[in-house]
Amino acid sequence: MKKLFYILFLATILVSCKNENKPMQNTNQPQVIVKEAITDEALENAVIYEANIRQYSPEGTFKEFTKDIPQLKELGVKIIWLMPIYPISSTKSKGSLGSYYAITDYTKVNPEFGNLNDVKELVETAHENGIFVILDWVANHTGWDHVWIKEHPEYYTKNEAGEITHPVGTDWTDVADLNYDNQEMRAVMLEDMKYWLEEVDVDGFRCDVAGMVPVDFWEPTVAELKKVKPIFMLAEGWEPELLKNAFDMGYNWDSHHKMNHIAQGKETVKGWNERMAQIDTLYQNDDILMNFVTNHDENSWNGTVKERMGDASEVMMALTYCAPGMPLIYSGQEYDMNKRLLFFEKDTIIKNKGKAWPLLVKLGELKNNNKALNGGKDAASYTKINSSDNDKVLIFSREKEAKKITFMANLSDKEVTFTCDKEGKSVDFFTDKTIEFSKQKPLTFKPWEYKILID
Repeated sequence: MKKLFYILFLATILVSCKNENKPMQNTNQPQVIVKEAITDEALENAVIYEANIRQYSPEGTFKEFTKDIPQLKELGVKIIWLMPIYPISSTKSKGSLGSYYAITDYTKVNPEFGNLNDVKELVETAHENGIFVILDWVANHTGWDHVWIKEHPEYYTKNEAGEITHPVGTDWTDVADLNYDNQEMRAVMLEDMKYWLEEVDVDGFRCDVAGMVPVDFWEPTVAELKKVKPIFMLAEGWEPELLKNAFDMGYNWDSHHKMNHIAQGKETVKGWNERMAQIDTLYQNDDILMNFVTNHDENSWNGTVKERMGDASEVMMALTYCAPGMPLIYSGQEYDMNKRLLFFEKDTIIKNKGKAWPLLVKLGELKNNNKALNGGKDAASYTKINSSDNDKVLIFSREKEAKKITFMANLSDKEVTFTCDKEGKSVDFFTDKTIEFSKQKPLTFKPWEYKILID
């Protein structure tokens, strides 16, 4: 009996020792979902969406916007840019609610929209849908209620009388200009930006009036931010030096102005072609430009797409997808919005899916899936194709890795018959019909008619 007991005791010890070599398994441990980091490859076929939280819904909250993120995925959206989400100053404010760009604290959330947990839920939902999120960052100025005004007045630009001033040469009287000669302010700004990467897991920043802030701030700052995680940086600016080392993408303002002018009969296709040639001389091959027919500034201050572009609205929107660069959708554009949203007051986008939604779904599908529309740091080629009427007819091809598309449009308010230097068979992207082209065969396009051809 003692022998049996000894054998059982020894076996128990051996089993116990064997188990000690195994790591403890916690069955209650939640699964860790590894999110894909933003990469250069992800930018090639991306569509970016500008979210105006205040006006997006009657409630004007993060929660209401978050509900619609899966729908944005249907539009091919890969990046959401949130307009400023921070508390707004009331001192010297404009309107009853003030400007999103007059900030009181860079690391707090505007209670008008919700709270920090709501922001985290928004970002997490976006990530679950394969969408990255960037925050609007206002580095050039703060609101007059910002904590720095009292605690660190040396962070601001002052006049001869020693008074803090608003940005010189502007009517932005609701904000105070920051002084970038102050190195301590630069360091604190960097830490505030890091907060959102570390605390909320955002994927980068859209930087307001980036060209008004010294490049020698942006370059080391972005380098430090990239030590936290891979990020995407969008500059509200066109200056090539911004894109050299700091920013991935800038605003394609001049192309936007060309589209407005052509739609209004002030310029012809010649202006577009000159602009495309200019881009080649100004920018490096890996610079990305953002294409748009509208954004928050254009909509509120210069008019709706219909006001500015009239019957040319659709072809110009299609052009933003087919031209080199990344297309932007501004809140409400997908719902055929034809109203100027109030900027300093509560307003609401009416979300009825009309003509724009299915068109944007189709264009987003094409942008996401056809490498001929790659528009990132390793973009598809762009080749101008001549026609017998180069003033009215725009034709170009894009090509990459055996994929090719041709964009063909009558950019005038008159019907035009023309021939062009395109030959062979192509498939109309919208109708799936095969069309045969030859240099001798005339084509007739109605005013503002366009085709996207899969070659």
